[in-house]
Amino acid sequence: MTDSPAIIKLLNGCVDLHCHSGPNPFPRRIDHAEAGKDGERLGMRGVLVKSHHHNTVMDLLAMSDRLAKISTPVFGGITLNSMVGGINPQAVAMSLRMGGRAVWFPTFSAGRHIDCHPEGVGFPTASVEVPSSRVDIHQEDGELIPQVHEVLDLVRESGAMVTGGHMETESITQLFAAAKDKGVTRMLLNHPDYVIGADEAKCRELVGYGAFIEHETGFYDPEGTKKWDPKILLDWIERIGPEHTVIASDLGQKDRPLPVDSYIRVATALLDLGLDERSLRQIFCDNPAFLLGLDD
Repeated sequence: MTDSPAIIKLLNGCVDLHCHSGPNPFPRRIDHAEAGKDGERLGMRGVLVKSHHHNTVMDLLAMSDRLAKISTPVFGGITLNSMVGGINPQAVAMSLRMGGRAVWFPTFSAGRHIDCHPEGVGFPTASVEVPSSRVDIHQEDGELIPQVHEVLDLVRESGAMVTGGHMETESITQLFAAAKDKGVTRMLLNHPDYVIGADEAKCRELVGYGAFIEHETGFYDPEGTKKWDPKILLDWIERIGPEHTVIASDLGQKDRPLPVDSYIRVATALLDLGLDERSLRQIFCDNPAFLLGLDD
């Protein structure tokens, strides 16, 4: 696509907190180094690469020679699905101490995700058989299991970001309440209207704990996965407020748009609908930079 100089300038320094580059059991269009190279087109300050299956920090360390030649930094983290032992403080400690910037609570292994995608329906077909089992964060009495508190302590100590993954909203609420009590300052709710099912009232409640609400360009891009009307996204931004909103791509998969192309199309659509430039930069640049700790 032809990149408009005006939109390139406006998005300069943006950050993507949700890139699904490879390696991965699901087919990917780009690997992590290629994601960083794509980000150079917008002078991106950072790309956070996510896997449902493994700690991406080790991928990046293995690619360090390629990443050193790319101006956009690429960061990793760990998702607490069954493939890494579920709510596993030891795995979290290793990821964060090796440079990780994010801990995603269960996605693929969350009960809510399993209910929405039985037998993996709605997701790409993996290139290998992926073992998976449900991961819960609760004890029988409904309280959080001790390992959740251990993970949150590690997040606080490292200044990393924590997300609610694909869990149901009350579990995310309980998680974020505990995180706030511990002094965690970087919390993120991924795609409230996909899998999660968080309405405006729930999002406002989570914002009260200090969370940001993330929306994905891949859902609103006319060449993306769902092709939702950008007017819906603008409505979310106006109701929750740009100061509490983050835009990410949720892209990198095979046969889907490149993240930067999607950023350009969706940002252009938002401007055409009347979003002001200051708010656009806040949701594409400033808020995700804070969550990734780029100004610390």
